[in-house]
Amino acid sequence: MASLNVGNLGDYLREQRRSAQLSLRQLADAAGVSNPYLSQIERGLRKPSAEVLQQVAKALRISAETLYVRAGILDEQERDELETRAVILADPSINERQKQVLLQIYESFRKENGLDSASAPASAPENTPVDGPRTAGAGDADPKND
Repeated sequence: MASLNVGNLGDYLREQRRSAQLSLRQLADAAGVSNPYLSQIERGLRKPSAEVLQQVAKALRISAETLYVRAGILDEQERDELETRAVILADPSINERQKQVLLQIYESFRKENGLDSASAPASAPENTPVDGPRTAGAGDADPKND
């Protein structure tokens, strides 16, 4: 989706609402906020909470993180990191162990590049094996035969 070049949260919300072909009242109803309150947000008179932004984002079918960045709640780098993690965690084609391994690799690359990502947990718990189930090899003892 192309990013709109607008100055602030209110302008951005107005453009998103118009792109979605929603009236102010329709968006307010869909987001569960009052029509006057949403109007004040669009005009830059009110700074909404993260919860309100999340409701509006859901009603507009856009990323809540994008609105958080516009509102100054989240910075661009944190948003990118959160979205990357969310995509990995939401992928149904890989299992939980694989997701944790990918997140650990992602985290290690970020650290290698000088980016600290203490804002979100990336690694598997300490006792979670990341190299898969261990299978008995030729030189391994079989505990069933002891």
